[in-house]
Amino acid sequence: MTATLLDILMILSLGILGGTGTGLLIGFIAKRQKHDWTAMQKKDTLIAVLLILACSVLFIAALAWYVFRYPGT
Repeated sequence: MTATLLDILMILSLGILGGTGTGLLIGFIAKRQKHDWTAMQKKDTLIAVLLILACSVLFIAALAWYVFRYPGT
């Protein structure tokens, strides 16, 4: 299996994009996220950042597994 730089950058960018959207959506649903980050308490801001990081890592891992599980042609 050979991974090109474009493959790695695509997985990273799509994983960060999907993870950020999902993390913010979870924060809004849990009522921990506000539209203005300065209006949030430090604890809620930390939870939102950790949600975004965790979701991004999960998305990157899932995308990498999906893209690299099949050998290239």
